[in-house]
Amino acid sequence: MSEQPLIDYTVLASLKTIMGRDFSQLIDTYLKDSELCLCHMQKALASGNSEALRRAAHSFKGSCSNIGATSLVAHSQHIEQAAASDYLVGLETVLIALKSNFGQVRQQLAVYL
Repeated sequence: MSEQPLIDYTVLASLKTIMGRDFSQLIDTYLKDSELCLCHMQKALASGNSEALRRAAHSFKGSCSNIGATSLVAHSQHIEQAAASDYLVGLETVLIALKSNFGQVRQQLAVYL
């Protein structure tokens, strides 16, 4: 997986322009929903539920794409594709990296709250 920037700030700037004063609420909602999605992915992986993992990763990928979190898109796409193939071996490591990157993204987005 190639190294991706954490956040595409041109996407964030566009969203801020479009959303105006509701932008901070968008960021807050994204962060809260992302925490839930990560929890769903962890539970699905732990139980070996490939379809639930695929759905959660797909949802997370879309949210991350909308917000410009490019590194998270790459990791979640990897998880989604592996889960779609019902191949969960090694995804624990990918999920750990995803969570680590999300922590970094959360810190960078905190300035908008």
